[in-house]
Amino acid sequence: MQESLNRRLSFIGAILITLMLLSIYRLVSLQFGVDARYFAEQAQKEHSYRVTIHPPRGEIYDRNGVLLATNSIKYEIGISPALIYDRQGTAEALSAVTGIPKEKLLDDMSGSALYVMLASRASASMGQDVLALGLNGVSVAPINERFYPHGTLAAHTLGFVNYDNVGFYGIEGFYNDILSGKISVSSQSRIPYEASIGGGWERGSNLYLTLDSEIQYLAENTLAQAIHDTNAEGGTVIVLDPKTGEVLAMANLPTYDPNLFYAQPAELFDNAAISKQYEPGSVVKVLTMAIALDDDAVQPESTYEDTDVLEVGGIKIYNWDRQGHGVTSMTDLLGMSLNIGAAKLSIAVGPLDFYEGLDAFGLGKLTYIDLQSEVKGSVRRPGQSNWYESDLATNAFGQGMAVTPIQLMAAISAVANNGVIMPPHVVASQVNTDGTEMAFDAKPLSRAISEQTARDLSAMLAEALAREASKALVPGYTVAGKTGTAEIPIPGGYDPEATITSFVGFGPVDDPRFVVLIKLDRPTTSQWGADTAAPAFSTLVRRLVVLMEIPPDDVRLALKQ
Repeated sequence: MQESLNRRLSFIGAILITLMLLSIYRLVSLQFGVDARYFAEQAQKEHSYRVTIHPPRGEIYDRNGVLLATNSIKYEIGISPALIYDRQGTAEALSAVTGIPKEKLLDDMSGSALYVMLASRASASMGQDVLALGLNGVSVAPINERFYPHGTLAAHTLGFVNYDNVGFYGIEGFYNDILSGKISVSSQSRIPYEASIGGGWERGSNLYLTLDSEIQYLAENTLAQAIHDTNAEGGTVIVLDPKTGEVLAMANLPTYDPNLFYAQPAELFDNAAISKQYEPGSVVKVLTMAIALDDDAVQPESTYEDTDVLEVGGIKIYNWDRQGHGVTSMTDLLGMSLNIGAAKLSIAVGPLDFYEGLDAFGLGKLTYIDLQSEVKGSVRRPGQSNWYESDLATNAFGQGMAVTPIQLMAAISAVANNGVIMPPHVVASQVNTDGTEMAFDAKPLSRAISEQTARDLSAMLAEALAREASKALVPGYTVAGKTGTAEIPIPGGYDPEATITSFVGFGPVDDPRFVVLIKLDRPTTSQWGADTAAPAFSTLVRRLVVLMEIPPDDVRLALKQ
């Protein structure tokens, strides 16, 4: 009997010892083993949360140091209900500062959520007022927000930044990685006064643009006035330095305020200067003449017989006035903007050399300007299934092809720059956080035409404006340029009632400092570039020469002697 009892006690003792050992093992494993990591993570989640910290973006300045894009501080305000002991008092205090109804705050505090966001983009004053309350369970975290001091100024060139600190369009999109800096992810405690854990961040680099704010204001104001005067639907103005490719101004209307991007239609965000292609019309006659002169198909003093109709590839071509002008010079071809003359030039050059010439000017190709969302346009070429013999003639006066305004500007700038194409660009330099600076190195892209051809053509364009007493003329300055009146393609042909009018010009002719494009969409007061875009060019340049401190011809040429 006693022996049996001893065996039972020994068995029970063994079980108890085993259970004790298992309990000790479990405690040790929870403290130091694999399970410890799991439970530690769960505990951490109970009183902390991960936050992505975006450093201040680099600022954007114009060429003269005028601030165009900077950062402002907003605040993220939230509550941790489990840490709020006086819900009634906390709700009353928060409601008084934030304007959130006390009932809603009490409802948020009564829920099971570990954290409730009250305001994701509170103003600086509100954030500081909440901080001053010193309430338990209430967190206030500063957030960088992009701010554009001049509102709509250069909006399409700058772009905007969303709430995730990602840049879209323009400079903000193209240079997002440089501007955004190094992001850090930190662990933020829900327990008041407990330290946060996280890595370091690095502020974004600053960018200095080629834009001149005063010239940008001028471009935008001139465009707005031209649209008002012609009742156009919109338009584009670009001012560019032909010697460097620097964009001094780039304006589009309609526009938007990048500070309020979230409240405006997305279709306003596209930069028409680089993202919207159109048939350029007669401004392409400048390039056609350049190719013909450079190919020795004609000379500046050559003439041709201008007829009232020309048939090419089964298509009849007419001048804008439906008349022939008899024996006509190359300069008058440009001045009177004669389609038949331009078509005869491209035919004389031949398809191979003509399209090689357009290619040399960059038509139908990206300029690779440092802005987001550039498109390349379209130029059909011999050998393609959609190219026809008539295209050789119609392309000569800018019909049946598509370009962007910046693409056209780069091409015309080559004429102003002795035949050399410079890359159009909007960033002049990058200044890093350590103070080092990286300047844009403007190297020529290619030579489109010879220097002599460029000089001859510049003189012809200036003379053509003078002969026609163009509304683009600028008193005291010799400028060169060409009008454009482009039909608008629609299914089955062209819109019979609407055009896109333009004028592109440069000056002073002896030493070009600027190239200006005026483009107006669907003006109704007149369908011709000579009556709509040309006067706007003159208005802009009269003020531009003052801003750029360019003396009149007689003063400037006298100083050269």
